[in-house]
Amino acid sequence: METDQKIFDSYKEAVKAIHSTLDIQEVLRRMVNMLVEVLNVKGCAIRLLNPKRRTLELVASHGLSEKYIKKGPVDVDLSASEVMEGKTVFIPKISVDPRVQYKKEAIEEGIHGMLSVPLSVKGGIIGILRLYTPKDQTFSQEEVRFVEALAEIGAIAIENARMHESIREDYETMVSEIYTFIGYRRSV
Repeated sequence: METDQKIFDSYKEAVKAIHSTLDIQEVLRRMVNMLVEVLNVKGCAIRLLNPKRRTLELVASHGLSEKYIKKGPVDVDLSASEVMEGKTVFIPKISVDPRVQYKKEAIEEGIHGMLSVPLSVKGGIIGILRLYTPKDQTFSQEEVRFVEALAEIGAIAIENARMHESIREDYETMVSEIYTFIGYRRSV
């Protein structure tokens, strides 16, 4: 029961964080920190899809070393194909699973298992949220649902921030064009 309350309280905090700012980096930073703390895992990372390169680019992490974070590009097809199809994937023992792209580096980092959850918006996958465990660790159904819910909220926050930025850029372009037009009209 205490774990359920902790999960619920963390979920409320995540929702508040998302509604309190359009600074997506701050929202994602809070999410990864919260997940590591609440679920008592080694680390957490959020990676977004670069569709041109078919890689997942790191946008937020907590609990992972710089060396591990900079190990190399994460290839969608080698490391996350099932997740990119919308499935949550738990790999309890990375040392024997062929779906792990950087097995040696993960073992050196002290990672034993991985839970990967898709970040999806309107049916499209925009990235993944990944939890790293340092030992044999399983996740309850409630914990997995909690991570999936946070991933959904995170994906919505990312999409909202992207739309806000696009609208802001469009507005600035339009204002610039109006001032250019007005300046042109005055000089005629």
